[in-house]
Amino acid sequence: MTSFEVTSFELDRAWDLHPQVSVRPEPFGALLYHFGTRKLSFLKDRRLLDVVQSLKDARSARDACAAAGVPAS
Repeated sequence: MTSFEVTSFELDRAWDLHPQVSVRPEPFGALLYHFGTRKLSFLKDRRLLDVVQSLKDARSARDACAAAGVPAS
């Protein structure tokens, strides 16, 4: 049995990638690699890549989403 903890994602907080995460843009979206855990993740949408890349400079995750054209709904 696998257990996991459900966490909420607060859109009105500032967010950034962990320093050990590398992002490699791809035609389908992006590959994310965490050098500490050696975990590989996929972003399957270029718009999500835009959100992730703009998190560092955005006031909040909501602002990063808006800048990338993600609808508020």
